[in-house]
Amino acid sequence: MSKDRRVAVTGLGVRSAAGTTPEALWKALLEPRPAAAAIRSFDASALPVDVACEIPGFDPAGYLTPKQVARTDRSVQFALCAATDAVRDAGGLAAVPERRAVVTGTAYGGVLTQEEGIGRPRALYVPKMMSNAGAFWITTEHGIGGPSLTISTACASGGHAVGEGMQLIRAGSADVVVAGGHEASLTPTNLLAFCRAGTLATGFADPAGASRPFDAGRRGFVLAEGAAFVVLERLEAARARGARIYAELTGYGRNSDAYHLTSPHPEGAGARACMELALADASVAAQEVVHVNAHGTGTELNDLAEARAITAVFGAGAVPVTAPKAVTGHAIGAAGALEAVIAALSVAEGLAPPTANLAQLDPRCELDLVSGAPRKLPAGPVISNSFAFGGHNACLVLAPVQR
Repeated sequence: MSKDRRVAVTGLGVRSAAGTTPEALWKALLEPRPAAAAIRSFDASALPVDVACEIPGFDPAGYLTPKQVARTDRSVQFALCAATDAVRDAGGLAAVPERRAVVTGTAYGGVLTQEEGIGRPRALYVPKMMSNAGAFWITTEHGIGGPSLTISTACASGGHAVGEGMQLIRAGSADVVVAGGHEASLTPTNLLAFCRAGTLATGFADPAGASRPFDAGRRGFVLAEGAAFVVLERLEAARARGARIYAELTGYGRNSDAYHLTSPHPEGAGARACMELALADASVAAQEVVHVNAHGTGTELNDLAEARAITAVFGAGAVPVTAPKAVTGHAIGAAGALEAVIAALSVAEGLAPPTANLAQLDPRCELDLVSGAPRKLPAGPVISNSFAFGGHNACLVLAPVQR
């Protein structure tokens, strides 16, 4: 593994309720304009929650043929659309097929297909349901003949996918990688399950105000669907072809809490160690970091653990923090990749988006939480956090390209 092989982010693609292009997503974050709304894709009136972040009017036409649509789960359709946009944004994949790779992340795979087919599976039930279907369709669409991998680490899946994509380039296993996450987990079963686990936000008169990370009045997260992908390539090659470079991916940390199946360590020990690993990998001191893109789900356990971890690494209120899930909702396996895109845009634009719905910061969270309006950032490294059920942690460091 060689850090001499530097990694550039040259393409971005998204499908989310807050925006189906990076530009639309960025605009929603800066305003800020939360995407949570009443569920329309099925009747949720009998459920304890009827709010989610759905992608309105999603249509894969122009990206998938009717035959491909019939052969893919909604989650994979999101993935192929977002990945294709990222490839186009990068100006194509500038490597021979065997030097191209893909890494996808998903927590559920084709859960819509799975639920619809229980007891009455059709011929394509297994290939539509399998977690690696997204990776397959991206390889065939974009001529990727190198490594094709799928990671399933719950809410850290997308973050891990991006980080492992970087490692493939560092290891010399690929010259360009399409990496990201996808999820379409909005089903009655999942909503009821998350509600019974006490994790979903309920009881808000206005759906747009339901996701409130780090706010004293938070009540949980809002479930979201979507996909996000980046194109990563060797910095030297990107420069040589005159590619637009959003950011350099300089650091990656991954570890495990080894504490509890669904609860983070109360002091954020694993999260703290993961951020420190990412900073060390990037050869960056904590005081150099200009912004933290928080995991920030809006559950009490996660918010407190992450806030304590951030304070332990950077100091109380020492670095601007944003929690994008107040706008995007929690896209589970796609979340970390979505936030990697947001972090890359923060680096490219020099701005920290505000955290929506912050009425009163929880006094136990000693954070400089950006709110109200975007904040101008000095040029410097940004860290993006993903912390998941199972104690899986992934942290990415993105920075402006230096000589």
